[in-house]
Formats: sequence, structure tokens, C-alpha cells
Amino acid sequence: MPNTYADLHLHTIASDGTITAAEQARRAKATALSCIAITDHDVISPEIAKRVDTINGMQVIAGVEIKADFDGITGEILGYFVDPMHEGLRSFLKGMEAARIERMEGMVSHCREELDVEIEMADVRAVAEGNLGRPHLARVLVAKGVAADFSDAFNRLLGRGKPCYVPIEKHGFRDVIEIIHRAGGAASLAHPCLMRVEDWPAFLGQLKEAGLDGIEVFYPYMGSGRDLSAEPLRMKRMAEERGFLLTGGSDDHGPDSTKISMGEIRVPYARVEALIEALPVPL
Repeated sequence: MPNTYADLHLHTIASDGTITAAEQARRAKATALSCIAITDHDVISPEIAKRVDTINGMQVIAGVEIKADFDGITGEILGYFVDPMHEGLRSFLKGMEAARIERMEGMVSHCREELDVEIEMADVRAVAEGNLGRPHLARVLVAKGVAADFSDAFNRLLGRGKPCYVPIEKHGFRDVIEIIHRAGGAASLAHPCLMRVEDWPAFLGQLKEAGLDGIEVFYPYMGSGRDLSAEPLRMKRMAEERGFLLTGGSDDHGPDSTKISMGEIRVPYARVEALIEALPVPL
């Protein structure tokens, strides 16, 4: 696909997005993209049954974004071209689904105790069609008048260290990379400049040694509202110097979400072709 572009980081209702994969594909086509990756949190969208498919005229890559522990540092790894039917990956993600449920039960309990608000797991499940996440709880808190909006809910109640926050159990990054590779996919570090890393050269060396394939160097950091641990252009240079593939995406979660960024990142399709060439299991 010469002279075409991709967005390799999109979410749907399978996790904390607001629309389906088919609707994301339709939006991407309207934005003049030719390829997208659906990378829902700790789950593969049930709409996607193949490693790569065509939906509403859009090439759609089966992806996933998995939370990981980087020896004490929190982050996420994107998997691209994974086999949605791979039993090992399905079992791995099923365990993470259970961890999300356990975490949400704890957060709902904290909300009752700290905020003196009547709230049950059923309230959260009523607004979630897929994996449970903090945005679903935030939506409930806004509806109950406890928070003014999503930003208020996260900044005051649900963010790390806030009254209703509960950490989620995460696998080590080496295990996450391994399961992505076993499922035939390529692994890339998600939005690295948002991570709390003090020594990036040493950290990237660890990732290279662990077999990580790529770094998400193209990302709409300006809209994140968060301090960065590295300057994006420096991250790109460090990734190139160490031989990582360069990936990127908008992290769009759909209309009426906290991340409406479709079209802000347009990755040349040559980057997708490089990912395909690096796959441990050919398409």
C-alpha cells in the first residue's frame, strides 16, 4: 500500500472505548487511513477473528494492549498481528480479565466507604460491554453526581494514589513479550514517554535483551495532559539507534470518550510492512 497511512493504537467497546471495531474502521476510512490496529486493554475484540482482516474497507490488524510490570515500573505493551484464537494468549488474557474484576470490586468498595455513595458492581457492569476499567467507574460516578466529569473523577478519585484507586495485578514484561510472540505477534512498548523511567538508555537495553520488537514513538502526547519522562524526538532517536521498529497510533477511544484523537497520528504504511517482516509466525 504505497503512500498510505495507518493508526496502530485504537480502542473499542471491548475495553474502554465507546464504539465497535467496525465503527472505528468506518471513522478511520473517513480520515483517509488505510490500516488500523485494534488494541483493546488486556483483551482482543471479539469482532476480530483473524490476525489481519478487512472491515468496512479498512485493513484491520488484530492487536492488544497488555499492562506489564517492568521490574517495578508500570507500563503497557502493544501486540500486533496476534492470533485471536491462540489458546495460550486466550488463557493469559482470561487471567487478566479476572484481575480486572477483582480490582474493580475493590474500587467500588472504596467508593462506597470513602464517598458514602450507593454504588454496586452491577452499576459498573451496566455501562461496560467488555473488560472493566476505570473509565467505566468514572462514568458511573459522573452519573451519580459524585464527579463533575471524567477528568474530575480521575484527578480527584480514581487516579494513582487517590482515595478510590486500587492497583491491578500485572505480569512481568518478559512474560508479556513472550506470550505475544507465541501468538505470532510483534511486541511494541506503548506511549513510552508517559512511563516513569529515570535511565532510558539502560531501560531500552533491557527491553532489547528481552526481545521487544518496537517502540511506539509516534503518539499524541500534547493531549495527554501529563509530564513526559523523555522528549519524543529523543525517544525516536534512541529507538532507531538500538534497532527497534518504530510504531505509532492515536490511542483514540471513540466519540464521547476522554481520548478523541483519530487522525492525529498517521504512520506510513512502510512501518506496518516492517512489522510484518519481523513477525515470528508469517501471516
